Amino acid sequence: METLLLLCYAALCVIIFKVFRIPLNKWTVPTAVLGGIIFISLIILVMNYNYPFSDVGKQAYRTVPIVSQNRGRVIDVPVKPNTLLQKGDVLFRIDPTLAQAKVDDLKAQVKAASQDALSLDAGLDQARADLSKAIADRDKAQREYARYNEGHAKGAFSDQMVDTRRQTYKATDAAVVAARAKVEQAQNNLNSVVNGQNTKVASLLAQLREAEFRLENTVVRAPSAGYVSNVGLREGTMSTALGLAPVMTFVPTDADSQNSYVAAFRQNSVQRLKPGYKAELLFPSIPGTVFSGEVVEVLPAIGESQFQGQGKLLTTADLSNQGRVLVKVKANDPRLKEYALPQGTQVEIAVYSGHFKELSLIRKILIRMKSWENYVFLDH
Repeated sequence: METLLLLCYAALCVIIFKVFRIPLNKWTVPTAVLGGIIFISLIILVMNYNYPFSDVGKQAYRTVPIVSQNRGRVIDVPVKPNTLLQKGDVLFRIDPTLAQAKVDDLKAQVKAASQDALSLDAGLDQARADLSKAIADRDKAQREYARYNEGHAKGAFSDQMVDTRRQTYKATDAAVVAARAKVEQAQNNLNSVVNGQNTKVASLLAQLREAEFRLENTVVRAPSAGYVSNVGLREGTMSTALGLAPVMTFVPTDADSQNSYVAAFRQNSVQRLKPGYKAELLFPSIPGTVFSGEVVEVLPAIGESQFQGQGKLLTTADLSNQGRVLVKVKANDPRLKEYALPQGTQVEIAVYSGHFKELSLIRKILIRMKSWENYVFLDH
């Protein structure tokens, strides 16, 4: 930018000296040079602060690492690289044999448990009938014992006969206690429900839903509209469920990521960077054209200054790295759709704060001149 201003001023001086036939001497030349230095320096300082410019910027887009929910052998990879996909399109398939076997086994267990749950009413009725019979046997043994005990007092029965009836009565009384316990157990089994289902059935159904989820995820699908840039996965590859190493990288093609750009500005101009300010974008890949945009967000944190809690103190070296302020800019120029730009393309951005409006024209001229410079480049 500074070079362009100097060249423009030098050209202006040459024109003025020629038109007005100003002689070149020890007074005119130093005056022109010194005046140019002061004038250009003042313009640059005021313009850079109020209309910040950054040549460090790129299109910001997110990628989605594709990992498997299951461990198994890949049996099919129908996805093609760099081909637009819709949400739900198949990326690859894992052998579903083990997952399907688990689902079938749990379905059988749920059916058996459901049948057992239906028999709980009959079990309670049987336990109550057994209790009634045990009570009747106990009452009969009690009357028999009482009769023999009264006869023993009159000398009709021996001690052994009375003791036998007493032991029989005690046995039937214990049977009543056991029968009551069985009734309570059957009642608890019948009343043991979770969300209206028997606890065992509910547990099996939960396991079945998990198994069906794993079976469904043996087919890995696109999470949204987008594409897979590089497909290195092949049939026969073993996929793990740990998620430590993604097998694919999915690139979404949402509208927000297509028009979002991030540039790094010097901290000196942070007071002139606010959401809503107008911006202009120029791309090295589109020489001679400048596109309009708008500041969407000024990121509230600088990455170079982040620290994590560790067992050591900060050092001077940790504080010496001065980062830039990241600003998110959205391109709203409809002409940009006419150009096929790869995601992640480089961009240079100027922001117009509205202060010292007279200098905004100089910034606009300079960035357009810089855009034309993109036609000239050398490959070593």
